Amino acid sequence: MSDLDSPAFHPVDSLEPVDSLAPIDGVSQGTALKSAGDRRTTPATIDGMTTLKSKLQEDLNAAIKERDELRSATLRLTLAAITKEEVAGKTKRELSDDEVQKVITREAKKRREAADAFAQGGRPESAEREKAEGVVLAAYLPKQLSDEELQQIVGQAVEEARAAGAEGPRAMGQVMKIVNPKVAGQAEGGRVAAVVKKLLAG
Repeated sequence: MSDLDSPAFHPVDSLEPVDSLAPIDGVSQGTALKSAGDRRTTPATIDGMTTLKSKLQEDLNAAIKERDELRSATLRLTLAAITKEEVAGKTKRELSDDEVQKVITREAKKRREAADAFAQGGRPESAEREKAEGVVLAAYLPKQLSDEELQQIVGQAVEEARAAGAEGPRAMGQVMKIVNPKVAGQAEGGRVAAVVKKLLAG
């Protein structure tokens, strides 16, 4: 019986710390990106309720057993970020799925920003690693709106705000108020704001 088959084996506890910027052994960065992107996931179900955190933990255990270093390292760091959020207040609490999703969104944004920074700094391998981790996290987030879809939603909101008499800086706030509930989880705030500014100026 292998160590993996032994009842005493604990996948999460047995995982050694992994450098999130380390190369992906034996796998090209392009292959890693495709492999991660092919895994679209759904939350686990416990007592009829879906728990995104449980799904992350299950997928981490599976990744460790499969020797998938990219996924295991990414999910391990994400779960650590979730735990940090849970103990940030005066008392420890369990995050809701929406709150867990916000943590994942924040972690994905960090990967994109790091990828850009590494690319600009002449470190393409590290940039590709960050992109690959971002693809892993994207599987746990709602599908992002395309530029065309976002522009259409914002365009309708701009027309609605102007019809209500909103002009100048006030129009920006009014449009964002209309758009945000419609694109929640499907587009980053900075991306939305940029489109709003562009259409208001046009």
